[in-house]
Amino acid sequence: MTTALLALSALTAATAKPNVLFISIDDLNDWVGFLGGHPQASTPNLDRFAESGVVFENAYCPAPSCNPSRTAILTGRAPQNTGMYANGQVWREVLPDAVTLPQHLRSQGYVTGGAGKIFHHFSNDPASWDHYWPSKIRQFPRYIHPKPKDKSQFPRWKNIYVSFDWGPIDVPVEETGDFKSVQYVIDQLDQPHDKPFFLTCGIYRPHVPWYVPRRFFDQFPLDEVQLPPAYNNDLDDLPAAALRMLRSRPYYRNMIEHDQQKQTVQAYLASIAYMDEIVGRLLDALEKSAHADNTYVVFWSDHGWQLGEKEHYRKFALWEDIAHVPLIFAGPDIEAGRCDEPVNLLDLYPTLLSMLGLDRADNLDGHDLTPLVQNPELSWPHPSITTLADGAASVRTKNWRYIRYADGGEELYDHRIDPNEWTNLATVASSKETLDEHRALFPAEFHPRVKTEPLEEFRKRRAGGG
Repeated sequence: MTTALLALSALTAATAKPNVLFISIDDLNDWVGFLGGHPQASTPNLDRFAESGVVFENAYCPAPSCNPSRTAILTGRAPQNTGMYANGQVWREVLPDAVTLPQHLRSQGYVTGGAGKIFHHFSNDPASWDHYWPSKIRQFPRYIHPKPKDKSQFPRWKNIYVSFDWGPIDVPVEETGDFKSVQYVIDQLDQPHDKPFFLTCGIYRPHVPWYVPRRFFDQFPLDEVQLPPAYNNDLDDLPAAALRMLRSRPYYRNMIEHDQQKQTVQAYLASIAYMDEIVGRLLDALEKSAHADNTYVVFWSDHGWQLGEKEHYRKFALWEDIAHVPLIFAGPDIEAGRCDEPVNLLDLYPTLLSMLGLDRADNLDGHDLTPLVQNPELSWPHPSITTLADGAASVRTKNWRYIRYADGGEELYDHRIDPNEWTNLATVASSKETLDEHRALFPAEFHPRVKTEPLEEFRKRRAGGG
């Protein structure tokens, strides 16, 4: 055991069991100040928090969509090992016997609870919680819609996601759903606890629709909004599978046709600024509480988002902007630092058990990041795998991203000189050695997608008490 781990174990043994505040953000890419993903991103509270803990500069999601990513994080099982690949699957039917992170902590004497989106929509897991708001089935209240005149003018075709919308709402921030989730968690922090707690707070924004109070839109005047960098010939070297995926999604074409690119960036930045303000309120409440000196804080996002890069909007792809996520660990025994090794959110489950001095649970696919939390400058031998579907995944090493699709199409990007992933080197002869190295890291097997009851039917049945 390393000196750092011995020190952490000694601290855990010498004090009461530490608590955990587990903060999840939905669809947040690297557009935060401490990662520098967009020059106009306004996240002063998160930037301040980042200075108090370990920032993982190269953290990646296990899957590029909400349900499979969150299921992997909370069960510790990689999508390629379970067949859990899509938002429309019922995760508990795929993994009926899985012991979730909060379930495991409950078995170890922790009180588990929280508010907001931790599991996917309509998929909260009652067995995981002692208490939850609004309920153990329903994770967050309804959001407030703008007036029709304030909604986007983006045309809603039948093949367009109905929630891909944005607009300012004229209500105080205190009336918004995410604020109410934060307030519930703050109320729990204000109470005495005779048992250690695992308290979660799931913030929905910047998930679409981007409906946040008007003052956050006003922070980003439309004529000053900067679009993300783009390359006109970016699609010329993509394999056929990537092109088929892009051409099946009309978002980008409609953004260009209706001149809505700046509006989407403005709305996303506004939603991030709103998220930062209410997360700052939560962090301030922890700092003022009686639990400040004995609580670890983990801040993460389930996956990123694209806003026009590679002529693509939303997620559901394997490129950097979608796979890259913020990740911060902070706590009373954690010194501030930054780690540039590639890690994965799949690692959260085993890492938290290690930090809390608990035995590792069975059947976990991730790695314990405690050595990096204690010494961010250590080298790390593990690549970070993000899985899109049966046979399709990306491998992220410190300097490279390798993507392979189910039909064998490949992409390879050198992040030392190409952080925007504009030049696919997979067909360049001089890249053969690097390509072979990353092929060897690609998952050897993929569990076929598990067929379940459609999530919408599950939701209706659960809402009806069935």
